[in-house]
Amino acid sequence: MNRTPATTTDLVVFGAGGQVGRAVVAEARRRGLTVTAAVRSPERHPDLAGPGITLAPCDITDPAAVATTARGHAAAVSTVYTPDVPSGDFYPAATRALIAGLATAGVRRLVHVGIATTLETAPGVAVHDDPAFPEAHRAFSLGHAAALDLLRDSPATLDWVVVTPPLDLDRTAPGTGHYRVGGPQVLGERITQADLATAVTDQLTGPAARHREQIAVAE
Repeated sequence: MNRTPATTTDLVVFGAGGQVGRAVVAEARRRGLTVTAAVRSPERHPDLAGPGITLAPCDITDPAAVATTARGHAAAVSTVYTPDVPSGDFYPAATRALIAGLATAGVRRLVHVGIATTLETAPGVAVHDDPAFPEAHRAFSLGHAAALDLLRDSPATLDWVVVTPPLDLDRTAPGTGHYRVGGPQVLGERITQADLATAVTDQLTGPAARHREQIAVAE
């Protein structure tokens, strides 16, 4: 897929301090978007601030904090992760806070980055449902699946999409500017982090945007 120019002017990226979050911030800035980089501890990410980028503190599990951070933005991206809280607790809490906080802030568009293990290998059967799938990894994946269920049950006013990369996310290779898009089924084995950032940013608006569904992206 070729790059689709975005027309959004203001974007808040929750989890901007992580590798994927940083790549999304960089791609948004490359397109001329102004970005609020929302992180839990801004003092740990001073290098994120720069021209067109405002660094802001935010507890993603606090609806009031989400609302305060998101207010005045046209769209939100969530790439959040923490090793400090079990996935089954963190992702549902963060998703509830996003749903409530974005509604309070009047932000309708949410692009969330998912994980490959929640994609389907058959109708209604996720990768993590394989009996041979490691139990520790399954617990992490189920946290993401619970978040996806919350988005599916969210008010129709929230225009969300979950962009889901393959298991092999190449963080070092340069982007190609091209990728494929599918539904909630496993689509491919690899994508570069740069192309994932392109896919996420393409979902902000325009003809590439998908609505209230999980999609897979791959090279």
